[in-house]
Amino acid sequence: MPRPAVVLAGALLLAAGVAGCGSQSTTQETFNWSAFTGAIFSPDHLILGGLYLTVIISVISQTIGVVLGILLALARMARAAPLRWIASIYIWVFRGTPLLVQLVFFYFGVGAVHLWPWNAISILGLTIPGAIQAGIFVLGANEGAYMSEIVRAGIISIDPGQMEAAKSLGMTYGQAMRRIILPQAARVIIPPLGNEFNNMLKTTSLLFVLGIQELYETFVIKQGQNFLPFEMYLACALWFLLLTTIWGFIQAWIERQFAKGAPGATTAGPSLRQRLLGSRPGVEPSLVSGGR
Repeated sequence: MPRPAVVLAGALLLAAGVAGCGSQSTTQETFNWSAFTGAIFSPDHLILGGLYLTVIISVISQTIGVVLGILLALARMARAAPLRWIASIYIWVFRGTPLLVQLVFFYFGVGAVHLWPWNAISILGLTIPGAIQAGIFVLGANEGAYMSEIVRAGIISIDPGQMEAAKSLGMTYGQAMRRIILPQAARVIIPPLGNEFNNMLKTTSLLFVLGIQELYETFVIKQGQNFLPFEMYLACALWFLLLTTIWGFIQAWIERQFAKGAPGATTAGPSLRQRLLGSRPGVEPSLVSGGR
């Protein structure tokens, strides 16, 4: 895995190369280094606010998605046919329609017919606008459809004899799932889950359609103020690259913790290819990927 300093140096070299190419354009426009470096190394309150909002929305939405994914996976594997039908229809709808369409439908469409007004609410003295509520709801609901397949793949990867052994010890289905099956399935679920969160960090940029001032919308505003779209959008890309790179290191650490004690586990963690494909040794990427 590349060291943080190497990643940062590579990003800066990439920016310098792109800027050099841009400076040779026929319009003879020069790259504004002061505006670019200021947006990276001396971010103002506007950029920091968008950065914080992006991270917070990503964490909350992913948490909702994981919880929904577990419930949907269990529903799809339930004996009751109505539960299987409901879960299957939910997954079919949210995986079969564009996320952008879901965002505008649930905020503008549902709000227009007053099915859910998305009024601002106050939690612990913090006011949460309706647009942010809608954004978190849709991102979490959409993520739940993909996480359900990841969780289901993790569950079915466990030997069915584990469930039978747990029941023979007097455990209920729920107890066996909580104490035996899901902890073991976590080793299969964690890598693609990490990739899903990586994707969530970038997907928040779609919230600009709701007027939410996350990281991307922040740089849209900045370039409108200083008329430097090339520098601002490049800085925006590097901020997202920094977020996903930091998460890559966190994800690798989490995977190493879950790999401890597993047969054939090593302390080196998964390879970069395995993390990018959302797989672990011996697990097919197609089995655990969300199919996005």
